[in-house]
Amino acid sequence: MFIGGKKGYLFDLEGVFHQGESLLPGALETLTALREKKIPFVFLTNTTTKSERDIRIGLNKLGLGIRENEILTTPKMAASYLKKAGKSKVRLILADQVKDDITGLEKVEENPEAVIIGDIGDGWSYDLLNSIFRNLIAGSKLIALHKGKFWQTKEGLSLDIGAFITGLEYSAGVDAKVIGKPSPSFFRAGLDHLGLSASDCTMIGDDIESDVGGAKELGIQGILVKTGKFREEQLKTSRIKPDFIIDTIGNLLLKGG
Repeated sequence: MFIGGKKGYLFDLEGVFHQGESLLPGALETLTALREKKIPFVFLTNTTTKSERDIRIGLNKLGLGIRENEILTTPKMAASYLKKAGKSKVRLILADQVKDDITGLEKVEENPEAVIIGDIGDGWSYDLLNSIFRNLIAGSKLIALHKGKFWQTKEGLSLDIGAFITGLEYSAGVDAKVIGKPSPSFFRAGLDHLGLSASDCTMIGDDIESDVGGAKELGIQGILVKTGKFREEQLKTSRIKPDFIIDTIGNLLLKGG
């Protein structure tokens, strides 16, 4: 028996099942129990520092055995969204290894119809931001793979791309299309993938806003895990109230379940 007692589960990855190259407590045991009980689940990850293939390879080296159909990533969702929107020429502000996940679109540097932004580490500069700004005021659509405020690194919490996205929105007078969590469309994609309704699913993550808050907006039960980027102060001040709070992903499985 799992906390929440729902038919299916949506999971965050980084900070919930692993932190960097280390598994978090209960990660393997939880996945094993879900598979044994044939409970459907899918990972919804905002990670844009690695390709989907590299994410799976890294997790499988840790012993998780993640299958291709068990993970949804924002780059592939962005490509699908732009194809449906009739936008074919895109500028990619992405890590090199992630660019291959954007398929079926023409990658350009000049006069793009859309600019897709993900994590590029230390690659940010005034010149880069200014060139994106000029794309936007010329009519390019701003596509943010996510809008995270901060993320957990070995050195502690670090600034995430949400700061750059928000600055570009403000200066160019545009609103970004956010692909990843907490975007409702990303959660709906997860529900569709499982073939379940919002009331039949639970979302588990370490981000009270993007994971739990985004899920609860759609009527999905939200469980906050106290690993990864979790901070007690944020929980105390947030307007979002998780349905359950657990210490680690290993606590999702009730004793005797």
